[in-house]
Amino acid sequence: MQDTKSALSKWVKKLKKRSKNLGYLVFYHYGKQRWCPVCGKSARGFSKFGKPRREDARCVHCGAMERHRFVWLYFGKQTDLFDGGARRVLHVAPEKCFEMRLKKLLGPGYLTADLHNPLVMVTLDVTAISCPDESFDVIYCSHVLEHVREDQKALREFYRVLKQDGWAVLLVPIAAQRTRRVFDRKRHVWEYGPDFVDRLREAGFRVAITQVSDLFGKDEALLMGLNPASGEIYHCTKA
Repeated sequence: MQDTKSALSKWVKKLKKRSKNLGYLVFYHYGKQRWCPVCGKSARGFSKFGKPRREDARCVHCGAMERHRFVWLYFGKQTDLFDGGARRVLHVAPEKCFEMRLKKLLGPGYLTADLHNPLVMVTLDVTAISCPDESFDVIYCSHVLEHVREDQKALREFYRVLKQDGWAVLLVPIAAQRTRRVFDRKRHVWEYGPDFVDRLREAGFRVAITQVSDLFGKDEALLMGLNPASGEIYHCTKA
């Protein structure tokens, strides 16, 4: 119980600090030159973020970064996630800019899961998902697998619990020419390359890849801060 209280206290302090920082950034970035599709608010620009610092990266209102804005737009334009239909959705390691919005949009079928975050609905090890076969209509997992030693086992688990007619969006940072095992200060154990798609296919998935340029022109991309840091969308279905 004490460990749980300590973990919750750390998460609350982290959220409070982030809220203060965002308040300052909103004032500093007042304007209309950029628009965030996640929260629907405008700003003079998105703030710098990352190491090394990326320009036009983080929404000063909701904290959404390049990849978040792209995947949110993808959900709305290329999937049926927001059509109001009843479905079971597994969201692994939920991003704060998405969590409450998805909960409101998706209702009781929305399930958040994480191995370490005490604020999620269920504690979940992605290499041993404690759910029956074909439990979910949709699975969304972004920038998690690079931290998982047995990533291929996790992919097979996602395949197992996904319904036959369901779909999954499984995203990782692409940072190398080819996938390799590493150990760095961010606690990554994998540095993925474009051959990540082969790992998805080895797990049984049929994969469709979408880039920013497939959906948006240069002016639209600039307005919403979509750029190479937005990455690619890997849309996975059962073969």
